[in-house]
Formats: sequence, structure tokens, C-alpha cells
Amino acid sequence: MPLVILEHPAEHVALLRLNRPEARNALSPELRAELRAHFLALAGESAVRAIVITGNEKAFAAGADIRSMVEIGPGEMMQRGDDLNWAAIRHCPKPIIAAVNGYALGGGCELAMHADIIVAGEGALFGQPEVKLGIMPGAGGTQRLARAVGRYRAMLMLLTGDPMTASEAYAAGLVSKTTPDEDTVSEATAIAARIAAMPPLAVAEIKQVLHGGLDASLDTALQLERRAAYLLFDSADKREAMSAFLEKRKPVFSGT
Repeated sequence: MPLVILEHPAEHVALLRLNRPEARNALSPELRAELRAHFLALAGESAVRAIVITGNEKAFAAGADIRSMVEIGPGEMMQRGDDLNWAAIRHCPKPIIAAVNGYALGGGCELAMHADIIVAGEGALFGQPEVKLGIMPGAGGTQRLARAVGRYRAMLMLLTGDPMTASEAYAAGLVSKTTPDEDTVSEATAIAARIAAMPPLAVAEIKQVLHGGLDASLDTALQLERRAAYLLFDSADKREAMSAFLEKRKPVFSGT
């Protein structure tokens, strides 16, 4: 049985569904390897223009697989090469939308924060409880969380292990949008479909420039933005979009 199920719920949209319900979708090494394979494949698939990742109604992902970590040391952790699994998601050029219901804890919270947009069901819980196990986040949990919610809220979550509710996460800036639990995946898919209908090159450049500029100086980030904006003026999709606008018709984008 696959640990990650691939679906195509809308045109140009891929949906990845974590499939370890008996373990609340805990991120075992095998599940992370399957995720990596999917993201690497989808990154190169021109027919896919947006990716949704979700779990089930009870858990997006309730953290790493603790059973696989109890007896291992730092050497074995390094040999796992887990950063390659996360890098496949981190460097994916396609927009990623996380549809989060239930628990998004530890590695599950880190997985959600690898997305570009997070849609959360009203019953979702976000947290980094690693400190309670004598460890700490190792897949961006300290750095992405602080960048999303600020230093002081992040410190409170990281040092106590206490979670945020969906409404608290939305108010703090961790979540893009909240929905009723039963609408989370459909809302995320609808957002993905709207993005997938946009010119793919423009979408890719916006994602790349936003992420690349976050850790740069403002002058450098603005330079990145200007360069990307000017380059898009040479795309076929730019000409198609502007012509369609003037001709009052629906554009057809080729991704070139």
C-alpha cells in the first residue's frame, strides 16, 4: 500500500495525500522517501502547475516516527540523508498548498511550513513539541516558525511545546486561510486550480523571487524582483495574457 497517494482533482493540479492513518500520518523514513520521489517527479511534469498536500480528517501529520528514533544516534541520523527528502519539497518550483486538518505537529508542522500557502481546518493544531522528547526541530521548525509568527511567539511554542489552534495560527500569520474542517481539501484544491490557471512562468518567478528575497537586503530583493519582472516581458504567455485582456477573451497559456 502506498504511503503517499497521488490524485489529480483538477486540471493541472496534483494532490498528494499522506496515507498512514494508523500512525496519524507520522513521517516515517519510508513516507518521506515517497514524498521526495513524488515532488521530484511533479517538479518536472509540465502538465502539473500546482500541488496540494494533505493528510486525513484527523491528522495532517503528527510528527516524525518516534519508534524509529528511540535508539539511534547522530551518526545514523546523518546517514539517513533526510535533508535530501526535505530539499525536494523546498526546491520544488511549483506552488504548494498545504490542506491541514487535525494534528500538524513536529515534522508535520515543518512539512506544512514547506508549503507556499496553508489552508487550515478550524480544528487543526500546529505545534513543535520536540522539546518534550529531549530534542528540537531539525527540518526548519525554528527558522520558518520565527519568520512566520515572529521571534517571541515562536519561542513560546518551541520552548513549551504547546500548540496553536487554527484561529491562533491565522492571527499569528502562520496560516493563509481557515475553513470548516470538511471544506479544507476542496478549498485548497480550488486555490490550486486558480493558481494553475495563471501563466506558469509568472507564477514560478513570483515564488522564486519572494523566497529568494526574504533573506536578502531590501535593495537586493528589489533588484531580483525588477529583473524577473522585466524578463517576463519576453514570454509568450505575457503576450497572450495582454492580447486576451484587450480582446475580451479567455487566455490560453503555454508556459512559455
